[in-house]
Amino acid sequence: MAEKRIHVGVFTEAGGAHLGAYFEALAEIEECENVVLCDPSGESFNAARKALGEKLAAVFQDAGKLLAEAKPELAVVSMEAVNAPPVVRQALKAGCHVFAEKPACVRAADFEELVKLAESEDRHLMLALANRITPSVQRAKQLVGDGVIGDLYGAEIHLVADQARLTRESYHRGWFADRARSGGGHLIWLGIHWLDLSMYLTGNEIREVTGFTANVGGQPIKIEDAAALALRYDNGALGTMTSAYFLDKGYHSHLRLWGSRGWIEYAEWLGTERTPNPLTWYSTAPGHETDGIAKYEGPLEPRGYTPWLRACVRAAAGLETPPITGREGLRVLRTVFAGYEAAEEGKVVGVGG
Repeated sequence: MAEKRIHVGVFTEAGGAHLGAYFEALAEIEECENVVLCDPSGESFNAARKALGEKLAAVFQDAGKLLAEAKPELAVVSMEAVNAPPVVRQALKAGCHVFAEKPACVRAADFEELVKLAESEDRHLMLALANRITPSVQRAKQLVGDGVIGDLYGAEIHLVADQARLTRESYHRGWFADRARSGGGHLIWLGIHWLDLSMYLTGNEIREVTGFTANVGGQPIKIEDAAALALRYDNGALGTMTSAYFLDKGYHSHLRLWGSRGWIEYAEWLGTERTPNPLTWYSTAPGHETDGIAKYEGPLEPRGYTPWLRACVRAAAGLETPPITGREGLRVLRTVFAGYEAAEEGKVVGVGG
């Protein structure tokens, strides 16, 4: 039996991201007593009924009415980035903890206001950066925290996805393809995950950003499909990042960290194949010396949105600490928007905070 069960409100609209995954997760999570859903378009109602069954307690088309009548403890907000802040604000003021699909804003200042509100209301504000909870990532964090690579010297962040999605007319019409609605392209939608990991694993924040963004594929979209960034961390370490839609299918992804005592590499995908040993490292640190290259051979699951959303539900229920804080979400959003500013202005931009 679950230690405590809470009521969850899902707030979405036409085009809400990852709804299928969220509905399936909430159906499975024992700590979720039931779900109420708000979608002004009504487009998600049938999918929710199919996934949640009797666990779906009610559907609404007005967020204020849902909050007043159902009084959920946790709000799951999956909306266009430009539309998310007012709903997050409503939920926080109604006493909800909030799980927000990233980026949940089109300006870092908007998310900063929400973080301040969450703090004043003593509520969690948790951005959907689910890679943190992957077992191999947790092991990497432990290794870095134990001093296996010593002091951070440099980072290489590489996350490349498929260009194919950008060729679809349905994508051209959607909010993902319009920066005014989405906040940006690949960098804010996918690259953000790995920027966050570089800071989460090392404990070092990015302080300065410069670089370029472009639409190299030439599709009729109002976002970048490629970003190349140079980064300076708060301890003086330097990093680079490639964040782009280049492939015909699949992903190329790795995060390499070099330090004074060794290095660590987290490489998740190569093409359409998941890397069998996603984590490797080498160390000369006393007590952590490796005989050649060490490989992670632990579990690869659980991963994805079900364990992440479960952690957020449990945090809202007071059963564990949140997997991400509002301030941590804000710092990676500030980094992304600093990258966009640097590309537009052709200069080095400091990351506020």
